[in-house]
Amino acid sequence: MDIKNQTYQTFLKVVGPGFLLAGAAIGVSHLVQATRAGADYGFSLLWLLLLAIISKYPFLEFGPRFASATGKHLIHGYKSLGAWAYWVYLIITIGTMFIIQAAVTVVTAGLAEYLFGFGWSAVIWSAVVLAACILLITVGRYPGLDLTMKVIITLLTICTFIAVVIALGAGTVREAMMTEPPSYWNMAGLAFIIAFMGWMPIPLDASVWHSIWSNEKERQTGYRPTLREARFDFNLGYYSAGFIGLLFFLLGALIMFGSGTGFSSSSVQFSAELIDLYGRTLGSWSAPLVSVAALITMFSTTLAVTDAYPRVVTELREVHKGTPLTATERNLTYYATIIIVPVVAVFILTYLTGTFTILIDFAAGLSFLAAPILGWFNLKLITSKHTPKDARPSKGYRVFSWACLIFLIVFSVVYLYWRFWIG
Repeated sequence: MDIKNQTYQTFLKVVGPGFLLAGAAIGVSHLVQATRAGADYGFSLLWLLLLAIISKYPFLEFGPRFASATGKHLIHGYKSLGAWAYWVYLIITIGTMFIIQAAVTVVTAGLAEYLFGFGWSAVIWSAVVLAACILLITVGRYPGLDLTMKVIITLLTICTFIAVVIALGAGTVREAMMTEPPSYWNMAGLAFIIAFMGWMPIPLDASVWHSIWSNEKERQTGYRPTLREARFDFNLGYYSAGFIGLLFFLLGALIMFGSGTGFSSSSVQFSAELIDLYGRTLGSWSAPLVSVAALITMFSTTLAVTDAYPRVVTELREVHKGTPLTATERNLTYYATIIIVPVVAVFILTYLTGTFTILIDFAAGLSFLAAPILGWFNLKLITSKHTPKDARPSKGYRVFSWACLIFLIVFSVVYLYWRFWIG
């Protein structure tokens, strides 16, 4: 009994950052991008979905691996590679954080308006959602965020799984397979592919977030997980995010592909169309349940992102300073950032809410183009002297990681060539 209790207590100390990763992942990339991919292109993009999940795995896994081995997060690691790596990451972060915050928030805003029907604009709803996130994070801090993520990603997974099973049982597979998908080897198709893969199942920026959350979990519990335990926590979150992404893809392909209908560029209308997918399979009774689950899921993503960037900026400041920040300095940096990023995000949405799918594609495209850089940083760091030998990946894992990195580089180059020289 004591052994079981000790194992359970260790489990609670270890599991957490992986759920935060899943909570951040299961959002725009799943509800919007994966569903659109299936709805617009049928099963023809399935190989890219799987490739995105596989190719990002090592670079995201290196985050908890480095944190477990050194007790530090990846930003410390980047600085140890050289000041140039630190500054490149800083530029990437500043260049993407406002647009990513805006993109995840506007989807949450659309779902909120669909559910409550107050007649508020996406901008007003975005401000309300971000204010709620700031309040929850300020009151609950990491323990509250950790517990919330463990609770709220379950309901939508169950509903989506049931909807896919029912769609499969309804005999829609053959019809979807027989319908000729449109070509994606054109500018519009490649742009969507880049956006689709950029956030599927999550951007590589999250490797830094995960390493910071791992450090925070260690501070809260006083326990540093072993490499095996850290990988277990990561795999639990990552595989869950990948599987749920597949479910949303199948939902779009089985129900919408070939129907002659597509998704609106309005966040509120998109939300209505998304909930309608479930209504077609589960029945009209499911709409309120699924809309609540979808809103909670997107809120969890917004919550995770709202928390992640202030933590990143705080750690960037500390690494730049070279000595630990005082409690006052940490709090000042964190709370200033948690206000500034949402305010700028709302300002962006004031001008771009009418084209929310374009906003999301742009943000996801930026993430994909940054992926090879961050992937190389992570691979270089985890195989260097800055990582203890027993935590470095095996030879086979290194070969696999290099193959994934080459894919990310080649795909980015192809897109840029098509975009600027052919398109």
